[in-house]
Amino acid sequence: MLSPDTDLYGSVRQVKVEGEDTLLDIAREFGLGYNQIVAANPGIDPWVPPTGELVKIPLAFMLPRERPQAGIVVNLAEMRLYFFFSNGGHDFFFTAPIGIGREGYLTELGVYKVKSKTPNPTWVVPASIREEEPDLPAEVPPGPDNPLGDFVFRLSRNLYAIHGTNKPWGIGRRVSHGCIRMYPEDVGALYPVVPVGATVQVIYEPVKYGWGNGLFWVQAFEDFENRAEYPLMKIMEELLYHEATIGPLDIDRQALERVLEEKTGVPMVVARPREQ
Repeated sequence: MLSPDTDLYGSVRQVKVEGEDTLLDIAREFGLGYNQIVAANPGIDPWVPPTGELVKIPLAFMLPRERPQAGIVVNLAEMRLYFFFSNGGHDFFFTAPIGIGREGYLTELGVYKVKSKTPNPTWVVPASIREEEPDLPAEVPPGPDNPLGDFVFRLSRNLYAIHGTNKPWGIGRRVSHGCIRMYPEDVGALYPVVPVGATVQVIYEPVKYGWGNGLFWVQAFEDFENRAEYPLMKIMEELLYHEATIGPLDIDRQALERVLEEKTGVPMVVARPREQ
């Protein structure tokens, strides 16, 4: 449930590696993508993590600063989708990791609409993809070989879609030709509740910040497109504005520089109200 008093939701926890689990197995179990679990656990082999190793599970999220009151937000930098909706007089959000376009095929930023939604879709292979992979058929029927998975939301332009996948290891990676891929269980949960005509806002926000539990937090992801302009300056401007309008803060400049440098995707406290 959304609260007007916080931008921070969830928490960070730890689990032990058991048996032959990979970090990808653990990521999927907890609703994370490859990028999030690897960034939060530097130095741990994602494919062969040592049995008994403690793995950090970054289940804490700052909400995107750019977001509508209702509809979907796709944050390409975070590789995560958010769906904002109301029910019974309350506001909620749903969130899930995604796979996004590979280099040169990143989804264009902007506002789209859900043009249609289809269960058990047939994949009509675009000509551009058949040029790259001439052995592909013209169409792939529903089933385990269909890369669209069990559900697809077609967007209002550029042949983009939000859909499931038959390759879940691609969630949290740059793997598609511009479409947004989701774990089968996540797109299955989203399908009944997102209406045709819903707004889809595609953004690129590698650094998120805001208030939670009376503290100021920053969450940073890899800026793989090098589009983040002066994040340190923007955050300092936000903090100075707060001081000018509400009251003085104790700002941990070292923590701020560290979270922006390390880009682990784990929110970090960088400022708190000064005790009077």
